[in-house]
Amino acid sequence: IQISDNWPGYSLDLFTYPQHYYGDLEYVLIPHGIIVDRTERLAKDIMQDIGDNDIVVLCVLKGGYKFCADLVEHIKNLSRNSERFISMKVDFVRLKSYHNDQSMQDMQIMGGDDLSKLTGKVSFLCVLLTLFSMFCKDIVGTGRTMKVLLNSIEKYKPKMIKVASLLVKRTSQPDGYRPDYYGFEIPDLFVVGYALDYNEHFRDLNHICVINDHGKAKYRV
Repeated sequence: IQISDNWPGYSLDLFTYPQHYYGDLEYVLIPHGIIVDRTERLAKDIMQDIGDNDIVVLCVLKGGYKFCADLVEHIKNLSRNSERFISMKVDFVRLKSYHNDQSMQDMQIMGGDDLSKLTGKVSFLCVLLTLFSMFCKDIVGTGRTMKVLLNSIEKYKPKMIKVASLLVKRTSQPDGYRPDYYGFEIPDLFVVGYALDYNEHFRDLNHICVINDHGKAKYRV
């Protein structure tokens, strides 16, 4: 689903959201209900592509946890209601990328249990926007961030690697990295909600929203 650059979004008055964020947001870019429906469709597409293979889901924290949890739950539900059962295991890594709303020049990759269990397995890499938005003008254009992360996984020679992202930012870089599955292509905006944060705030916001200047100043560190 492509959201155009001139899309005005939805008025905040049409939705409920935490009262402590009143005055901190511009508008709702993607309502929670649409996120849920789109994620269910992604799960269906993934089920069709992976066949009878088991999955190791590698979730990128922190911004990816909600998308990952919902996606995994949809895959489980589809598996229970089909003739084939898909076994899934979940592991976690964390990427540190932002200071306030500015990307840092170095990305830190932390965590990950024993990734040797990926050997010979289908590794389904679950990634959210925090990975793609951090260096919109640099990392996304060159794919350097994804190369660092994927190279660390590929050395264990999994049977297959697929990347899913709820969001992909549209930038001026024509060669930007594209995941195998993504829910929405959005304009080059700094968004929060649905586990995407601004200095650890807004993770409890169910909708994906655009933060305003007041919100950035309020929670700046």
